[in-house]
Amino acid sequence: MTDFPKPPFDRQRPLTPPARDADMDPRPDYGEAHYKGSGRLSGRKAIITGADSGIGRAVALAFAREGADVLVSYYDEHDDARETCRLVESAGRTALAVAGDVKDPKHCRAIVDKAAGAFGQVDILVNNAAHQKTFANPEEISDTEWEVTFATNIHAMFYLVKAALPYMKAGSAIINTTSVNADAPSPQLLAYATTKGAIQNFTGGLAQMLAERDIRVNCVAPGPIWTPLIPSTMPEEKVHNFGSQVPMKRPGQPCELAPVYVLLASPEASYVSGATVAVTGGKPII
Repeated sequence: MTDFPKPPFDRQRPLTPPARDADMDPRPDYGEAHYKGSGRLSGRKAIITGADSGIGRAVALAFAREGADVLVSYYDEHDDARETCRLVESAGRTALAVAGDVKDPKHCRAIVDKAAGAFGQVDILVNNAAHQKTFANPEEISDTEWEVTFATNIHAMFYLVKAALPYMKAGSAIINTTSVNADAPSPQLLAYATTKGAIQNFTGGLAQMLAERDIRVNCVAPGPIWTPLIPSTMPEEKVHNFGSQVPMKRPGQPCELAPVYVLLASPEASYVSGATVAVTGGKPII
């Protein structure tokens, strides 16, 4: 709990989304040096969106070390995606990189088609891709910005789930990334926080719909996590002190979320569906 960086952080050079992992100081910890698998996902085939860096990369690495092949879905961060694929392949698993925009329902269907074509099945779908920007008041949020946030964060989940279900058999798992903002919305993240509340409700409803098919659906609610999304979308002062507001007084690292996704994807979570698992550095969600 005490081995990870704490704020205040050095001033980050100005970044624009989508930011790159290499631009951050300190670099996020994805678990490269310390995550050890035990075959909990042996033979499984997974799709992870937003897997080029951040939470998605840490989950891809952990899934691979647990025995899963992984489709790495990302926007256009090609260098970061190649590194994620390298980590998956270094674990002896197959990595398939697919670039494109999940706001487009046709691209979402193409992601699933490529996974099914390469792997023959889809056992795990991790809906993790996200868009956020900070605004001081509603008037600053353009119609386009609002629509982009919803299209990326929640619409894409529906498109991907609908496309993946024909390839998912009993025992499969869907894991959606929501946020602590679903329960304690930050006013500066109005559009983002609203979508995260929608994701939590989408997860709960979908879990009930798919229970008869023996497909589980859960979501993970991260608190402040040190990913490229942060320095590229938040004011400098917030980045400088990022994570200081939670009881642990630091942001979480991507590697600290990955074990939760592994559990929810594994047969060990056979009675867990419709749940929200908070990973917040000690800050309770209500």
